[in-house]
Amino acid sequence: MDWIFSVGDGTGLPTAAHLASYAGLAPAARSSGTSIHGKHAPRGGNRQLKRAMFLSAFTALHDPASRTYYDKCRARGKTHTQALLRLARQRISVLFAMLRDGTFYESRVPQATAA
Repeated sequence: MDWIFSVGDGTGLPTAAHLASYAGLAPAARSSGTSIHGKHAPRGGNRQLKRAMFLSAFTALHDPASRTYYDKCRARGKTHTQALLRLARQRISVLFAMLRDGTFYESRVPQATAA
């Protein structure tokens, strides 16, 4: 778990997006000159942290809030792996907030959407 020592208490990272980029979970645009080829998952980043967050997302499917988010991604046409990576990115934001605020994780019940 070397990634814990490299992230530390999170004070070196100003936002959750920076932590996601460090982990390799932030989408990156592929471009060459004036050609932009869309956003894709980067191959770089801290592989240990990315793997830990991916496995965390897979395990979090038992959590009602996480499962709801995963199911929404699947309903939008995302593959299983894409939905898990999106969930991992969401969990990076939660991890960042926990490091920033010095709090523990508290599961939340997903709110019903207004139809």
